[in-house]
Amino acid sequence: MLFLILIVPTFILGIWAQMRVSSTYNKWSNVPSRGGITGSQAASYVMRQAGINDVEIVPIEGHLTDHYDPRNRRLALSKENYFGTSLAALGVAAHEAGHAIQHKESYGPLEARMALVPVTGFASQILPFIIIASLFGFLGPFAGPAIWIVIGCYLVLTVFQLITLPVEFDASKRAREHLLSLGIIQNEERQGVVSTLNAAGWTYVAAFVSSLMTLAYYILLARRD
Repeated sequence: MLFLILIVPTFILGIWAQMRVSSTYNKWSNVPSRGGITGSQAASYVMRQAGINDVEIVPIEGHLTDHYDPRNRRLALSKENYFGTSLAALGVAAHEAGHAIQHKESYGPLEARMALVPVTGFASQILPFIIIASLFGFLGPFAGPAIWIVIGCYLVLTVFQLITLPVEFDASKRAREHLLSLGIIQNEERQGVVSTLNAAGWTYVAAFVSSLMTLAYYILLARRD
């Protein structure tokens, strides 16, 4: 019953968020910007305006695999956004440039997220093994304490997802402002960029809710035992 109440709705939310970002991106990726500037150029202009000249912009394989790597000072854009001139491409590229600006300014939430990356990676790696071992009874007398390890892992993941929210929303805000102030997009093109970034934002909200509800599920499960 707990599973149906806490986990299933979040699973549905996650699917809806992915469908929304996919459909929204597909829609605005077919609308070219009037300026004809590529995503890589937009990211470069945004970073230059912020005084950033030491971040490499590179094209990578995959669909919506765009990300900013703060450790290697590298902004990676999927080829469709690196070379693309659509409103969706500009929005995604400027969003990633927003992360580079956050890094330059030592934006608090980004610094906190970077600090949590090692422990979050460790928690993500051991979780599947503990859960599977518990399900098949491989832990024996350690099955009881194991659930608290699972709870600890999900607590770390939930905190990480919570900190991610202001990081992503702030980057989207910066993207909108810089694209307009630089004249890369006109005011009437703003909707395409805003729609794309808002849809992407829902995936982070869904990830946080999913992690939070899963944490609640295991806490209630432990209390029942």
